[in-house]
Amino acid sequence: EVQLQASGGGLVQAGGSLRLSCAASGFTFDDYAIGWFRQAPGKEREGVSYISSSDGSTHYADSVKGRFTISSANAENSVFLQMNSLKPEDTAVYYCAASVVAGTLLPGLYNFWGRGTQVTVSS
Repeated sequence: EVQLQASGGGLVQAGGSLRLSCAASGFTFDDYAIGWFRQAPGKEREGVSYISSSDGSTHYADSVKGRFTISSANAENSVFLQMNSLKPEDTAVYYCAASVVAGTLLPGLYNFWGRGTQVTVSS
């Protein structure tokens, strides 16, 4: 059974930090890129960052570049998102997902999705 479990969300003040974790199982981790997405109330799901499990290449949305860092621990089938200098506009439910297509943050190209974790940034 494919599972992607996001965790680590919470309530933090603006300027603070959180570290999200995504634990994957049920598929060959090295064959997939893992992406982080977020969705705020009333807004479309937005791609935040991805990492290719095969070569470690990464990509960030402009809105988080320089503040968020994605990393992976392939031996643990896990991906992390370190979020620093958080802003109220980062408030959303954050999801991790897996795609066999490398180099994309298009949600429609992601094969597997996990349940999200809520991140709330207060001003």
